[in-house]
Amino acid sequence: MLATVAAMSRIVVFGAGGRAGQQAVAEAAGRGHEVTAVVRDPAKHQAVAGVELVAGDVTDASSVAALVKDQDAVISTAAVYGEGTDPHGFFTSSARALVEAQPARLIVAGLSALAPDATGQRTMDGPGFPPEFRPFCEAHAAGLEILRESTLDWLYASPAGDFDHEGPRTGGYVVAAAADLTKRVSYADFAIALIDEATKPAHRGQHLLVTTP
Repeated sequence: MLATVAAMSRIVVFGAGGRAGQQAVAEAAGRGHEVTAVVRDPAKHQAVAGVELVAGDVTDASSVAALVKDQDAVISTAAVYGEGTDPHGFFTSSARALVEAQPARLIVAGLSALAPDATGQRTMDGPGFPPEFRPFCEAHAAGLEILRESTLDWLYASPAGDFDHEGPRTGGYVVAAAADLTKRVSYADFAIALIDEATKPAHRGQHLLVTTP
C-alpha cells in the first residue's frame, strides 16, 4: 500500500514525549502540518502550540487504530529500556498494533545496530559489540521483522551510528550507505529526515541510515 501525501499532512507521532519524538513533533508543527502527539500521560507534558496532545498506548491495537485513522503518516519513536521493562514484548506488540492499524505511511525510529556495516555484517553481530546491549537490539529486530512481513508502506529509520545528544539543528542530513558507529546525528536533524520521509517519501520498505553531513 503506497501513500499519496498531501502538501499539508496529518501526522501522528507516538512516543512524542521522548527526545526524538519531541523533535519530530516540533519539526512537523514548524512546517505547518497538523500534528497529533501521543504520550502515555498528557498531564506530564507541556503543550505545544498547534499540536494536539493526547493519551495513547502504542502497544494497544484499539488505541493505535483510533489514533491512526485518517492520518496521512504515522511516526513511532516510542521505546522502553532498563530494569523493569520488557523491550521484546514492547517492540513486537507496538509493531503488530501499528501494522494492524494499516496506516497510509509508517515510519519507525530504531537502531543502527540492526543495519549492516561496510563489511555487510550487522553491527550487533560484529566483534566487540557489548553483549549487554544485545537483548535490547534483538527486541528491536523482532519488531522490525514484523514490519518486513507486512504489506504496508513502511520505513525503519535510525542514526547511521548514534545520536549526538547535545548536538544542534544544522538543518540538514545525509543518508548513509552502511552503519558506522563513529557517525552522529542530532535529534533535531534526525527529525528533519523523519518529517521529510513522512511527507515526501523517498525510501520505502528498508532501513534508512541518517547522519550529519
